[in-house]
Amino acid sequence: MNKSWALVFGAGLLEVVWVMGLTHSTTWWMWAGTVVMLIISFVAMIQALKTLPVSTVYAVFTGLGTVGTVIVEMIFFDEPFRWAKVLLILTLLIGVLGLKMVTGTPNQEGSRV
Repeated sequence: MNKSWALVFGAGLLEVVWVMGLTHSTTWWMWAGTVVMLIISFVAMIQALKTLPVSTVYAVFTGLGTVGTVIVEMIFFDEPFRWAKVLLILTLLIGVLGLKMVTGTPNQEGSRV
């Protein structure tokens, strides 16, 4: 995995943190932490966009954020567990990973492989 993909995955994980903050922040410092995580997440994604295609980066970013948010909600915030939801999340995750696997990197001329 190269640096750009690491940034995308890191940004996706941070998306889970700031989305949880939007829902569960109760104090000013929790809101400040939410805003900081949001900024760091988007800066990381923007850095990755310098070398990766926008469509794939956005799909991976939002897919990981969605999967992570649902899992965290079920584990820590009493969201009901449903097998249908888990199967749909797995389907989404397979699609996100598939996009990552079929997306090439730029070659020397700047076009995508």
